[in-house]
Amino acid sequence: MLAHILDVLPAFLVASVILAALPGPATVLFLHRSVRDGRAAGLAAVVGNEIGICGWTLAGGGGLSILLAANHMLSLALHIIGAAVLVWLGISAWRSAKHMDLALPPRGRTPAAAFRAALLSIAANPKAAAFGIVVLPQFLPTSGPVVPTLLVLALIQLVVDTAWCVGVVMAAHRARNVLNRTHIRRRIERVMGAALVALGIGLGADAR
Repeated sequence: MLAHILDVLPAFLVASVILAALPGPATVLFLHRSVRDGRAAGLAAVVGNEIGICGWTLAGGGGLSILLAANHMLSLALHIIGAAVLVWLGISAWRSAKHMDLALPPRGRTPAAAFRAALLSIAANPKAAAFGIVVLPQFLPTSGPVVPTLLVLALIQLVVDTAWCVGVVMAAHRARNVLNRTHIRRRIERVMGAALVALGIGLGADAR
């Protein structure tokens, strides 16, 4: 098993970095929560996202994602749910632009709320399963201990993705003092909200 992992590790690391760096709903959510609610909320969103990523990776390697690809109705339902979640998050961000007081975190702007939003978003996003469907199986052995190899590769991918996402949160937090000026933050809220709605609509369109 170790020999196989060492053999595929360079290519797997490249694939993991590319996957982590691709912009998507998670990146928008991290930026939004970090700028609006602070570093703790941004990191909580990362934790929720990584739990979902790990689940999708293991499920994909275990064959669940293949079932999603083969079952049109199941895939369609997941697309619709994912689209609805993103649109809801986007509308919530747009509406929150009217409430700029950060003195006391209102409901929905705590780290726990950020965690739930990220977990719900990634769990309802079938595109997150693409790694398990398309990429991960290429790195699994055709014979020998498949499950231990799957677990090790999933852990490696999780570490890479977490490192990237934490970097995004820390960068957003550093810029927060500038971005948190009322007029700038209001525009950011609306841009992020519009981006989430657009991503939701795009995800829903993919369900056809």
